[in-house]
Amino acid sequence: MLIGVPAEIKNNENRVALTPAGVAELTRHGHKVMIQSGAGSGSGFEDSEYISTGAEIVGSIEDVYSRAEMVLKVKEPIEREYSLVKENQLLFTYFHFASSFELTNAMVNSKSVCIAYETVESKDGSLPLLVPMSEVAGRMAIQEGAKYLERPLKGKGILLGGVPGTPRGKVLILGGGIVGTQAAKMAAGLGADVTIMDINLQRLRYLADVMPANVTTMMSNTHNIAQAIKDADLIVGAVLIPGRKAPHLIRREMLKSMRPGTVLVDVAVDQGGCIETCKPTTHEDPTFIIDDIVHYCVANMPGAVPYTSTLALTNATLPYVIQLANKGWERACEENEELKKGLNIVKGEIVYSGVSEAFEPVSA
Repeated sequence: MLIGVPAEIKNNENRVALTPAGVAELTRHGHKVMIQSGAGSGSGFEDSEYISTGAEIVGSIEDVYSRAEMVLKVKEPIEREYSLVKENQLLFTYFHFASSFELTNAMVNSKSVCIAYETVESKDGSLPLLVPMSEVAGRMAIQEGAKYLERPLKGKGILLGGVPGTPRGKVLILGGGIVGTQAAKMAAGLGADVTIMDINLQRLRYLADVMPANVTTMMSNTHNIAQAIKDADLIVGAVLIPGRKAPHLIRREMLKSMRPGTVLVDVAVDQGGCIETCKPTTHEDPTFIIDDIVHYCVANMPGAVPYTSTLALTNATLPYVIQLANKGWERACEENEELKKGLNIVKGEIVYSGVSEAFEPVSA
């Protein structure tokens, strides 16, 4: 199979979908790999490294799309890529269709085959291709939140861990999955006073067992959230419903109960966000303020640490890429239930329920 890897063109997206080591594995299986020139430079991988492992370097994004049977990406195609996607072409990337009608409609109309990293699902319900980026995003949520709590950046001027004789910062995390767990670990490690909420009591029991003493677990419901946000300094939205829009747990009117300078980091923003006032931002312009509350809503947070993110992503995606390349998407999805659940759009038809429920009717 001829596999193409274009350079990512989303704002400040420096990740690349495949490392030179990944190219070596694919060529060992008899496949050909095209890499757009410079695609890996933001992650620290130069064209020469790709050439040494068997890749062909091509000059433009148009070259990749026009020739590739399977296109590997990190982020969803953006508007200038829509017309490049070909009928029957296989695209394997993060799509997050439920949060974008325009993207969904464009891929339906392209009659391509879209397998979404974020809905590939293991038998135990885990999301193996979302996990590595969720780990990165969860940790970054605290790193960025701590920065924007600084007064020059319009935060409260609070050091999360405090120092002897001063109170620790209070961190509220909505969601106890991968993002929330990693955020809690980071915040606890800094010495903050951490509360993590979830609707799953079994998950809360697990977290209570494994988290340090400065992490408190609490059942997530409207009343508890409304009370907890009043004293929180940093609030992390870490809610995920695979393939579906995130529910709004914090409404616009609830901002008035927060203290000025509170920082909101909505990691769920690429699935519509779990904070009503959040809208996608970029690394170039990451924050905005509503009612004196700082909103950090970057939709591709792991793109800021591309070397780590690219290695982690390729580690997770490569076994699936090899299956798709070796068998073709139809046989691979027939034989692997995990990949089958990744199918979102097939030749003009939405086949993933979370997307169809969000956007019906969408027609070719």
